[in-house]
Amino acid sequence: MTDTQEEFKVSGADLVAKVKEIIAAGNARKLIIKSESGNALLEIPLSWGVAGATAATILAPVLTALAALAAVLTKCSIVVIKKNSSDIEL
Repeated sequence: MTDTQEEFKVSGADLVAKVKEIIAAGNARKLIIKSESGNALLEIPLSWGVAGATAATILAPVLTALAALAAVLTKCSIVVIKKNSSDIEL
């Protein structure tokens, strides 16, 4: 099983909205929030198989911490680790 990786550059103000968008898409296994210098600040595992409103409820404390982190960041990146669609069992 191989995972793919995608990276988004965002401003601190857009961080929470972009993370919510990625979670809503439902195909991410893990998110890594990195500082502008490339240091990992926060890793969020998403492999629980939750979606929609359930994900928002379970991840509420993480999103709160993310909002606090976004307040001090000017620029950051979000690394999204996704499961390849060919690896998904039906």
